[in-house]
Amino acid sequence: MFGNMISNMMTKPYQSPLFDSPEAYGLDYENVEFPATDGTILRGWLIKGGTDKVIVESHFGVQCNRGGWSPEGKGPIKPWKEDIKFLRQAKHFVDNGYSFLMYDLRGHGESDLGPKPWVSWGPEEAKDVLGAVDYISGRPEFANASIGLLSICMGSGATTYSYGLEDGMQTRKNVKALVAVQPLLYSCFVDALGMPGFLQRAGAKVTKERLGFDLAEPNFLDHVPNINIPTMVVQNQNDPWTQLDMVNDYYNRLNTTKELKMLDIEKSRFAAYNWVGTNAADVQAWFDKHL
Repeated sequence: MFGNMISNMMTKPYQSPLFDSPEAYGLDYENVEFPATDGTILRGWLIKGGTDKVIVESHFGVQCNRGGWSPEGKGPIKPWKEDIKFLRQAKHFVDNGYSFLMYDLRGHGESDLGPKPWVSWGPEEAKDVLGAVDYISGRPEFANASIGLLSICMGSGATTYSYGLEDGMQTRKNVKALVAVQPLLYSCFVDALGMPGFLQRAGAKVTKERLGFDLAEPNFLDHVPNINIPTMVVQNQNDPWTQLDMVNDYYNRLNTTKELKMLDIEKSRFAAYNWVGTNAADVQAWFDKHL
């Protein structure tokens, strides 16, 4: 019983229905669908701005989707009280000449399940990030565009894993810069939560049966040195759900132009997710410099 409960918390798909729309922001957009590199069908919005610079945003996992995060339906104890609307940063970028691709990772929002019908915290979702870049690259209007990756939490993990795959992200020459917001290893997360060892073990047993591997085993830090584009790492230093040593390790393993933007904001992991929308100009500055 405990094993199923813990595993469901961490790997059960479709925990967050889509709650927002570009229409509410007056944005010109297109509903799109495209395949991940393993053929899984992903769905999203292409917010239309300029054609020479495109941001591909990959959201955080489990209780999120391309529109962001909503406290609705998340139980009595909520990590954040208000909607975190990713369309805020989309509007900012589009108003400043970018186009913006927002899509649902597999098992989230309106995208299909993959061959492994559970959330994997990045190893499977890496194929989604690659598919999103390939989709934009294949559209004629973006044939000469520079692509920036805005990758949030599990999106950061998935993006980093994509650099460890055969024919991985480092072969996509039109990808020019990355902003990685709060990359998080599963093992660091459950340790930071203070989850008792017996619960971790019970959940891990069920998850391994579902995914074929223990979520604590894959380590995206091994693939960080393969990242070959300028990278800014954003982290709330007051985030209680991570280990800052891991974030510093991620940053130190980068062998490229880099910046660590350590935020001093509210004591919540979700504060940094919200920060992206309220401080989109700070994020854009990195892409302006490198795209």
